[in-house]
Amino acid sequence: MNDQNYKYRNKGGRKPKINPSTHRHVFRLTDEENDRLMMLFEESGLSNKAKFIVSMLFSKEIKTVKIDKGAVDFYMRLTSFYSQFRAVGVNYNQVVKLLHTQFSDRKAAAFLYKLEKQTVELAVLCKKIIEITEEFNRNNLKK
Repeated sequence: MNDQNYKYRNKGGRKPKINPSTHRHVFRLTDEENDRLMMLFEESGLSNKAKFIVSMLFSKEIKTVKIDKGAVDFYMRLTSFYSQFRAVGVNYNQVVKLLHTQFSDRKAAAFLYKLEKQTVELAVLCKKIIEITEEFNRNNLKK
């Protein structure tokens, strides 16, 4: 058998890396330099400081993702509001169906007239929500 195959045979554990990182370098930073390094590391979104430093040393491209907490919160609230809006639509359909099945045409028409007024108010509210969302997109989100 080959000496190399025999060396790693029946050894247990994980397989050895093809190109292991065995060289270690130590350097010291001032407080200001360390703060700047930590800020850049956090902005990079990487989870490993060593990989971040290596990519900085060898000028590899680092993708930074900035998350606007206000925008995330706005969209979370908008999503929950949209689900509530859909629930109102489902209830609206159920009410109209019940009106037609349970009441006479004349009584159902009277109730539908009242419901129609509320629907107009709901449509106006929906238009305002769309305007606010578009304004938020224009002012706060960059593409």
